[in-house]
Amino acid sequence: MSTYRPEPFDTVASQLVDVAMGRAAADLVVRDARWVNVHSGEIIPATDIAVKAGRFAYCGPDAAHTIGDETCVVDAAGRYVMPGLCDAHMHVESGMVTVTEFCRAVIPHGTTSMFIDPHEIANVLGLPGIRLMHDEALEQPVNVWVQMPSCVPSAPGLEEGGAILGPAEVAEAMGWPAIIGLGEVMNFPGVAANDATMVGEIAATRRAGKTVGGHYASPDLGRAFHGYVAGGPEDDHEGTRMEDAAARVRQGMKAMLRLGSAWYDVAAQVRAITEMGLDSRHFILCTDDCHSGTLVRDGHMDRVVRHAISQGLKPMTAIQMATINTAEHFKLEREIGSVTPGRRADFLIVSDLAELTIDEVYGRGVRLAADGGLEADMPAYAYPATAKDTVKLGRPLVPEDFRVAVPAGAGDTAKVRVIGVVENQAPTRALTATVSVAGGVAMPDVAGDVCRIALVERHRASGEVVNGFVSGFGYKGRCAMASTVAHDSHHMIVVGTSEEDMALAANRLGEVGGGVTFFADGEEKALIEMPIAGLMSDERAEIVAAKADRLIEAMREASCTLNNAYMQHSLLALVVIPALRISDKGIVDVDKFELVDLFV
Repeated sequence: MSTYRPEPFDTVASQLVDVAMGRAAADLVVRDARWVNVHSGEIIPATDIAVKAGRFAYCGPDAAHTIGDETCVVDAAGRYVMPGLCDAHMHVESGMVTVTEFCRAVIPHGTTSMFIDPHEIANVLGLPGIRLMHDEALEQPVNVWVQMPSCVPSAPGLEEGGAILGPAEVAEAMGWPAIIGLGEVMNFPGVAANDATMVGEIAATRRAGKTVGGHYASPDLGRAFHGYVAGGPEDDHEGTRMEDAAARVRQGMKAMLRLGSAWYDVAAQVRAITEMGLDSRHFILCTDDCHSGTLVRDGHMDRVVRHAISQGLKPMTAIQMATINTAEHFKLEREIGSVTPGRRADFLIVSDLAELTIDEVYGRGVRLAADGGLEADMPAYAYPATAKDTVKLGRPLVPEDFRVAVPAGAGDTAKVRVIGVVENQAPTRALTATVSVAGGVAMPDVAGDVCRIALVERHRASGEVVNGFVSGFGYKGRCAMASTVAHDSHHMIVVGTSEEDMALAANRLGEVGGGVTFFADGEEKALIEMPIAGLMSDERAEIVAAKADRLIEAMREASCTLNNAYMQHSLLALVVIPALRISDKGIVDVDKFELVDLFV
């Protein structure tokens, strides 16, 4: 059992009172701090802060009366003391590492609370997989709350993943200790149509008194949007425009603004505060998502807060959007989100507030990191064999599996639908292209930036492959990338210009149990092994980050210039975000929520 688990407030409240009154000594006292008070919006100088039993006991002008012989005294020397940062919505699996390794990577960056939605592992291993990540979350020195995945599969009828979950499983999970609510409800047409599964899951969550996460991935703010809001989702992170953020807040939702490795949605939406003057209390910052390279090199929620400040927010406002606003949304304001008595002593000592220069990180009164280095003792968490060996191809794949046969009677060319990647955004474009036909096969147009995409079924060993075309990667020469991280059903996505390299890449992932690999001219150029559900590595975050760097380098050597092409690649099967996607059932028009023919 973790030594970091916090004591419930009611078991230590009398101790907090005794410390505040000077009848007992504090465990830790921070002296001469500039107190970043997110409740009042003030920065209060010359403040002392006393901690007992992992919680704040006193925040005031002089804590001398709380200092005893065994009290650890830290001199802030006029530096800022602010709440630890909260990531309101993210998926650990997108970091390519386990919960433990993810925490190890983000703690030095000041993240002390995370709200994770493990719907990636849910789509592979079902309820047992969720429980594995839930139990690992409980062992961390920071707060990791879990949102029960709501859409497994994300779009019934349009895809088939490795598991099916419904209201009964949601109701069961609501009793688990770390479950904080329902994960993003991605089936927005289902909510608007009163789909029984969606209605039942939302009802089970509301009965448990917990928060319903939203995911309305459509620019349509008309009747469908209003129907979705009426169905119960309480937040949304899929907005990309100022009007999206305003619409959510006006309807009583929290607008979650994300800055991940590939999605840059803060700048446009924060204008709802800076230009429209809307109340910032109803806006929240999140990542959704960061891969290991971003975590190790650039940061986590500290990066998001800095970016929000650079877009015109006052530092206090940006900090509130990453602390108290998040805590209040998840009904945890009595536990986290502020440096105030009774709350968990999760705080940062910061020397420059606008730049968010983090000198020290504390979780529940224990120093976890200093000067960018981790100090917490975090042993590796062992996943069982049942969480591995999940890539079941059924047979060796051959180049012919990745060829697109044209309809009978076709001429020398064919008009095809093409998935268009959009730089730094999750949505795609629905494009068309005229490609040449050779020997009855529709060919990629490398010069025109149209290459092959295939989805390889990997849960039931069916050996089935669905083929299509994609644009935006800019690949030149013979190359292919394969990944078993393929939101949300997590089959295998293979993108390439060469069917030979596509077959090599796909079979390689079958050999190693999942992950990401890049081949060029018949040779493996990069590989990230992810044996846990084909989604997560069991190696240290910095090792995975180095492999991710090599992957990005290999893609650039093949002329790909996208900011984060791996993240774009991993979302090409996400059939709940417009406009065009690929699934194990075919090409999906997400605007219409229906399967369409590849040929126009």
